[in-house]
Amino acid sequence: MISLSVSKSNSQNSTHAKHGLAVSISNLSLIYKTSISKRPTFKARLKSIGRGKKHTRVVNAINNVNLEVHYGSVLGVIGSNGAGKSSLMRVISGIIPPTQGKVEVHGSVSTLLALGVGFNPSMTGRSNVYLGGLAAGMTRSEIDSRFEAISEFSELGDSIDAPMRTYSSGMYARLAFSVAATVEPDILIIDEALSTGDAHFKEKSLNRIKELRSADRALILVSHALATIEEICNEVLWLDKGKIMMRGKPEEVVAAYKEFLNVGKSASSNEDV
Repeated sequence: MISLSVSKSNSQNSTHAKHGLAVSISNLSLIYKTSISKRPTFKARLKSIGRGKKHTRVVNAINNVNLEVHYGSVLGVIGSNGAGKSSLMRVISGIIPPTQGKVEVHGSVSTLLALGVGFNPSMTGRSNVYLGGLAAGMTRSEIDSRFEAISEFSELGDSIDAPMRTYSSGMYARLAFSVAATVEPDILIIDEALSTGDAHFKEKSLNRIKELRSADRALILVSHALATIEEICNEVLWLDKGKIMMRGKPEEVVAAYKEFLNVGKSASSNEDV
């Protein structure tokens, strides 16, 4: 059974929703199938025309995940590369459908899943602010009223009117985060966005996330920066090979994850695992 429900509630329903679940996931699985071309050996060429054979690889990105995220919570999601973190965020956001299971999202969602996703490099930063805002469900008048706040937060100055193809990765990160965080959604999903940009903007972004923490909002933060996860989140989910390994208090889950990886308690391990 596959079910995906996204409810962008009106004010009455939204008030009701914010006393309960923001996201509900039941028996969720996501399977990728990719074709891999394999070059034939010399012996195989002698026996055939010499065509390569295509092999199908099946990837279980998410494996029977059950999860509830309540309003008022800040959920950190950790795990090694390939653990299924980004895949899970994309399913929650409605970007890709699940192979199996049910996803219910109650409220408006703003996502910052990857650097510059949804931006048009040929357009100016200003135009992309409108593009990103409209994609997040804002009206043009709402973007008009918040544009100055977005531009000021990004600290891009006159570069806001330059084509985004001229931007550095840090400038991309600034504008992407500024749009996502200024929308003030019911549910904000951030995937690795804080790993780019300079130290000043990282600190500014962290402070903005702290400001967004409230009883009527749910935040989901995916990051390899374990110190940041422990500082900001009130609960942490650990994924490995598409499965939930542990969920609980940040310090307990992070400690178990680091032990699993056989990583010591060095400062560098807190920011790069």
